[in-house]
Amino acid sequence: MVHLTHERASKMAESLRRLVNIGTFTVLQEKLERWLDNYYINTCDQNVARCCEIIELNAKVQGQLFKLLQVTAESGGMYGGASIIKSRLLPFLGQNFFTSGGSVTADTSLSVLAEAAAKNREIDDLQDMYETSLNELEADLKDKEAENQDLRDELLDTKNELDRSTRSSNTDKLFLENENQELRRKLALAEDEVRTLRSKAGMLTDYETQIRHLRDDIALLTARRDSLYRTTSSFAKDDSILSSSMREEKKPGDVYSSLSSYRYTPRVGSPLSIDDPVQRVRQQNYISRWNDMFSQDRLDAMDTLRRYSDDYENNQRIIFLAIQEAFSVAKLAFRQFKMKVRANLAATHIGPETLEEAVQDYINRNTDLCDLTGMVADVIRALNRSPKVFLPPDATFSIVQPFIRESCKLAWNMSALAHPLDIAVATDAELFDNNKYRRSYDSEYTAPLVNHHIWPALMQGAKVLMKGEACTRRGASLGASRRSRSPTRSVSPSPRLARDPALVLRVHPAESAVAL
Repeated sequence: MVHLTHERASKMAESLRRLVNIGTFTVLQEKLERWLDNYYINTCDQNVARCCEIIELNAKVQGQLFKLLQVTAESGGMYGGASIIKSRLLPFLGQNFFTSGGSVTADTSLSVLAEAAAKNREIDDLQDMYETSLNELEADLKDKEAENQDLRDELLDTKNELDRSTRSSNTDKLFLENENQELRRKLALAEDEVRTLRSKAGMLTDYETQIRHLRDDIALLTARRDSLYRTTSSFAKDDSILSSSMREEKKPGDVYSSLSSYRYTPRVGSPLSIDDPVQRVRQQNYISRWNDMFSQDRLDAMDTLRRYSDDYENNQRIIFLAIQEAFSVAKLAFRQFKMKVRANLAATHIGPETLEEAVQDYINRNTDLCDLTGMVADVIRALNRSPKVFLPPDATFSIVQPFIRESCKLAWNMSALAHPLDIAVATDAELFDNNKYRRSYDSEYTAPLVNHHIWPALMQGAKVLMKGEACTRRGASLGASRRSRSPTRSVSPSPRLARDPALVLRVHPAESAVAL
C-alpha cells in the first residue's frame, strides 16, 4: 500500500513537472498579449480564430489540471481533499462556471447577439478612427516632406551665396596682397630715403658741432679780450704771452716748456668761479656732447656689439661698464696730471692770484694734454677683468674702442673743469632712485631694485644735471660671475698706477695732444 502511494505521488509529480516544463501558461499569456496588440488590426474572423485557439489551449490546460486534481485527491483516500473541493471548487460550479450548450436560453442568445453587434460596431468605429488617424499621419508626412524640400532649397541658396562670398573674398584678398606689396615697396623706398637723410643729418650734426665749438672758442676769446680791456694798462705787455699761449693751445708743445713759459693772465673773475666764462661755455658743450653720446655713440656701439653677441642685456652692461671705467680712469689720470702741474707751478708762482687759480688757468688752456691711448687701454683691461660682462671667444672689447675713446675724452674734459662733472656711483641691485634714473621700456615698474644700469646719471657735486637710465626687475641681485673668461683676452694686471705718474707729462706732444 505504501509502495502504491509512493508510485502515485511520483506519477503526480512527473505530470506536474511536465506541465511546468511545457510552459503552457506562458504560451497562453503570450498569445493573449499578441491578440491584444493586433485586436484592432485583425478582422472579425481573425479575432474569433484567435479566441478559439486560446480557448482550446485553455481547455487542454484545464484537462491537465483536473487530471492532477484527481491524482492528488486519490492519494488522500476516498474522501481526500473533500473539504477543499467543497469550500473552493463547488461555489464556482454553483455559479454556472461551466455552462453547457443546452442551458443557454433565447434571452441569453439575444443578449449575446446584441453584445456581438455592439462589439462589431465598436470594432468598425475603431477601424474608422484608425483609418482617419492614418490619413492624418500621411497628410502630416506630406507637409513635413514639403518643409524638408523648402529647407533643401534654402540650403542650396545659402551654399551658392557662400560660394559667391568666397570668390569675392578671394578677389579682395588678391587686391589687398597687391596693395600690400605696393606699400612694402614704398616703405623700402622711404627707408632708403630716411637712411640717406640720416647720413646727411649726421654730416649736418658734425658741421653744427664744429660751428658750436668755433662759437664757443670765439665767446671764450671775446670774454678774455673784454677782461683784458677792463684791466689796467700795466698788464698790456702780457698780450704777447697770451697770444703765445693761445697758439700753444692750437698746437701744444712740450709740457715742461709750457710750464716754464706759463704766465698767469690777470682777469676780472677767478677761473675757479662757477660763473667763469670758461666754466659756463665748456660745461654747456660737454652736457650737449653727453646727450650726443647717449643718443648716437651708444647706439652705434650697441649695433657693433649686436654683430657679435645676441645678449641685449649683456651688451647694455658692456656699454655702461665702459663709460663707468672711462670716468674712473680719466679722474685718476687727471688727478696725477693736476698734482704734477701744481708741483711745477708752486716753484715759480708769485701773487697776487692764488696757486689754485694759476693751476686751473693752466689746465683750462691745456685740456688736450692727456694720454688718451693709455686711458683706452686701461678701460679695455678693466672690461676684461670684470666678471659681469662677456663676449664670444672670437671677439674682444676692442670692437667698441671708438666709443671708449670718446668716453675717455669726454670724462677727461669734464674732470678738467673748475667745477667738474662726474657720474653717479651705481651698483647692481641697488634701490632705484627716481631722482637719478628713469626706467627703461622693458622694466618692471613695480620692482624696487635695479637689475642693471643702461646709462649713468650726470652729476655736479650732489646736483643731478642729467638723469640716467636703468632697468628694474623683481628678484634683481648682484649674482655670480656671468661668463667664463675667454682665453683669447689678455688678463695680465698692468694697471695705470704701475706706470710712472709723470708719464702723461713726459709723453711726446704729437702722440698725446687731442683737440678739444
